[in-house]
Amino acid sequence: MFVAVFKRKNISVFDEKVTENVTEKVTENQIKILESVATNPHITVVELAGIVDISERKIKENIRKLKEKGLIKRIGPDKGGHWEVVIEH
Repeated sequence: MFVAVFKRKNISVFDEKVTENVTEKVTENQIKILESVATNPHITVVELAGIVDISERKIKENIRKLKEKGLIKRIGPDKGGHWEVVIEH
């Protein structure tokens, strides 16, 4: 059995502003995606699939749903761009 532990920096702005506002709108996997993107805007679909423990196809489907809900957006091209979590004030 292989276990990996990832340390992440404090993302309290994300936790306070987004999580409490979107928990009714999104799934647990989508919250994991939002947290990961907030921590690393340059994260890839492959990395997200490993963190969330779902397939790359399901990651893409969840990202599409998050975009439709206006919670995440892509800045720049597929290669070289980055993700941005949209925080409503």
